[in-house]
Order: sequence, then C-alpha cells, then structure tokens
Amino acid sequence: MQLRNLKGEQMCTKGSNPGVVDLVEVCPAGLDAYRQALEEGGIEGEVPGCLTTLGLLKPVPGEVGRFLPVAPDVVAAALARPVEQALLDHQQALAAIRASVAAAEAVHRAARPCGDRSVRLLQGKEAISTALERAVSACREEMLTAQPGGGRAPELLEEALPRDLGLSARGVRQRTLYQHTVRTHGPTLAYIERMSAAGAELRTLNEVFDRLIVCDRTIAFIPDHRYERSGAALAVEHPGIIRFLVTAFENVWARAEPIVYTPSHQRPQLLTNETRRTVLSLMVSGYTDDAIAGRLGLSTRTVATHIKKTAEALGSRSRAQLAYLVARSGLLEEDEPPVSG
Repeated sequence: MQLRNLKGEQMCTKGSNPGVVDLVEVCPAGLDAYRQALEEGGIEGEVPGCLTTLGLLKPVPGEVGRFLPVAPDVVAAALARPVEQALLDHQQALAAIRASVAAAEAVHRAARPCGDRSVRLLQGKEAISTALERAVSACREEMLTAQPGGGRAPELLEEALPRDLGLSARGVRQRTLYQHTVRTHGPTLAYIERMSAAGAELRTLNEVFDRLIVCDRTIAFIPDHRYERSGAALAVEHPGIIRFLVTAFENVWARAEPIVYTPSHQRPQLLTNETRRTVLSLMVSGYTDDAIAGRLGLSTRTVATHIKKTAEALGSRSRAQLAYLVARSGLLEEDEPPVSG
C-alpha cells in the first residue's frame, strides 16, 4: 500500500515482513520532515503519513496541525511491546503444552516393558509426518526408502523433491526402491530423473514389498497394518530390528533393476516381460486381478490385458486352464522366451 499527500505524490511504502509485523517504511520525504522537526523543535502543516503511523511525530494537543518529534528508540520500544508480549504468550503456551502431556508421557512410558521406547506407535497422518520430518532433517549419512504401489501422487512428489534434493546436497546417500510400474508414470519419472541427476540411486522390481524408510540406520519407519483405516506406523529404534530391516532391504536391492536414463531414451526400459511374468506367477498362485493390481501397483485393466494376451497365445479358454498351461509352459522361468504382444 502507498500513502500519498494531497497533491497525489508518493510519500511512503509498506514494509513486508510476513508473519511478524506489517508496518510502513519511512520514505525520503518523511526523513526530511523528521529532520526538520528535530531541528526546529516541531513541525506544522501536512506531514508524511509514515511519520504519524509509526509514531515518530505526535500531534500537539490543542494545536491543530502542529507535531513534535519522538525519539526512535521510544518509538521502537512501543512498537516492539506487543510483539514481545506475543512471544512471551507463545512461550508460556509451549510450556503449558509440555506440562499438560507430562503426566500422560509417564503413563505411556510405564506401559512399555522396562520403559522400552525402541518401538513407538504413530497414529494419524500428522503424527507420522512430524516424526518423519524430524528424522529426515537429522539424517546425515544414508537414507534407505522402499516405496511400493506404483506411481506416487504429484503433490507428494512436489513436497518431497526439495527435501530430498537438500539431503543430496548435504552428502546423504539415498537409495530408493520402486515397483516396475513407475517406469510409465510421468510425475514419478520426472522426480526420479531430478534425483538421479543429484546423485541418488533408484531401482525397480516386480516383487511385493512393504513401505520402509531408514535414516542413518538408527531409526526406521514401517507401516502398522493393524490400523490401516486410521493410518499408523511404527518408529523403530531397536538396533536388532533395524539391522534385520536393512538386511532385507539390501537383499531386495541386489535383485532390483537400476533406472538408467540415456541420451537416446528419455524414459528407462519398461521391463514389460518381467512384469508379465510376475502377473502370471501371482495368477497361478490364485490371486484375483484386483489383488494382483494392488500388490504390483498396476491398474486392474493392465493386469487383465497381460492375462488375456497370455491366454490367447496359449489357447486357454478358462482361468483354471490358463494357470495349468502357464505352470507347464515354462513362461515363469526368466530364461524362457516371453509371450509376444
């Protein structure tokens, strides 16, 4: 916002300090008027609005149009008083919050065997996000991540990208596992390309795995499927459990396929044949199309297409017959020629 005098000339502008204060700045005309008021012991007539708004000029009672200067330190103290009071109020509120939950914390600790806090239950998106943010911001050497379920939501990727790039900039080694289906998901591929350029390592595979985040091999986050509807996770700090989770990650990582970008291929290899083998393997094991789609991060339509093309190639007329023919055909062997289409 701009303040103007009666002639319409610009006098002062509003400063911008979002979330703290919102005050006008003293304009050049205001500085001249303030200097004059100090030299002459006061000033008469119209003065720039910034001086009266800030309180650097105060009107003289009973003398219309006359103003006296006020010392800047006095003005600053008056303006800072409500801000200081707000800070004090927030500090007191923070202390009250901590005091309020202190008794509950004691009960929570006592409910665990020997006060063990090596595995904590986090319920609700906000609690999980807060704990994750704290752990990731403290990460200094390595972060391992397993992200099942196919392509990630664009808004989640947009939120994660600056954080993960910041980790790379700090020298944190990042290794992330996805399922093969992300190789056709544009937003996830764009994220992967940026992270690959920053030095992160990303691989995909068709195996079913669960969500996992491990920071510096000191804390891990895994889902707690007992509370799937409300959303829950376990924050694990037990060294033995973390060692087990890291070993499982390393075993899967060794079997996964790196995502490689080359000048001649804007997108990485799609690995369609391996995806089809996994779909057929789960089908032979008795999984429905919906269950297969959920485990591999595919759409139900894509699963049905893989099964249909295989049925056509083998001349199957029913799902039971197809399972039998696939099991006998050797299509589930990695060195077997894939079904075309």
